[in-house]
Amino acid sequence: MEKSDLRIVFMGTPEFAVETLRALVDNGYNVVAVVTQPDKPVGRHGSVLQPSQVKQYALEHGLPVLQPEKMKDPVFVEQLRSYEANLQVVVAFRMLPEVVWDMPVYGTFNVHAALLPQYRGAAPINWAVINGETETGVTTFFLDHYIDTGRIIAKKTFPIPDDADVEYVYDGLMHLGAELCLETLETIVAANGHPATIAQEDIYGGNNATESNHNSQFSILNSQLKPAPKIFKETCQIDWTKTAKQVYDFVRGLSPVPGAWTTLVAPDGKETVLKIYKTSKTGRVGQESGKLCVDGKRLLVSAQDELLELLEVQLAGKKRMSVRDFLNGMKAIETYQMK
Repeated sequence: MEKSDLRIVFMGTPEFAVETLRALVDNGYNVVAVVTQPDKPVGRHGSVLQPSQVKQYALEHGLPVLQPEKMKDPVFVEQLRSYEANLQVVVAFRMLPEVVWDMPVYGTFNVHAALLPQYRGAAPINWAVINGETETGVTTFFLDHYIDTGRIIAKKTFPIPDDADVEYVYDGLMHLGAELCLETLETIVAANGHPATIAQEDIYGGNNATESNHNSQFSILNSQLKPAPKIFKETCQIDWTKTAKQVYDFVRGLSPVPGAWTTLVAPDGKETVLKIYKTSKTGRVGQESGKLCVDGKRLLVSAQDELLELLEVQLAGKKRMSVRDFLNGMKAIETYQMK
């Protein structure tokens, strides 16, 4: 097989996916169509439709764009089939029905921002940082009936420095994912469309996993895995009863978006939401969890075991600011409590 034999449909939506699409185009792959989410209404009244970043890139480069509301829509399925793709590449998109992922003769592979089988789910980058991992990476795997469980084609690792936030890791994995996608395509071409793969259950269950013990293997596997579920507003609330290290990782795992938050309680009981974007470990013994103290121009909060220093925060309705600026506008902050 030659590189030119591939007819690729690319599926993705956010900036993270654009880097891989760009790599395909820049390296001369034949991308016959792009599938992305429908335009989103934005603005005060939702009167303006905002195209996805993938759509913007595709249109700038003359690539056909499909934007189905429903992936099982017969009209969309027939449109997709008309492009006669023999391979589909998915990056940061939505769950696909079998009628879509099973359509190309060489299958559909996904570029996932984690080292599968760890961190299956919608927010693998956030959860890797939240859990204090020192390493993550990207994985390419063929889609099957279940979310993020398909046979692995290739992996690349990426170190997570202790002071890195999720933005740093996101950017690193975005570029690494594009590299791995190109390497995966080279592997597929060299293997005439059928590269060697490894079942995810084999990684934990040894090399003798078969169809007959598939369910038991996954039962063992799932008991050892860390999930990466979608993150909601309530997910982002800080629990000050956790250790300082856990809170520190939690904050950087949500910074800058969507942002970890806490409730600032005034002496009169009035509550205000405070987002926290950056903290620093002090090694100093704390007091009651959530208790504030001011040390000169430093604002400290007690976690379960130690004090954390707050460095960058944002009060509801205000801009993100340094703690020094925050303290200038807050009187008697040490009488407040976090919860």
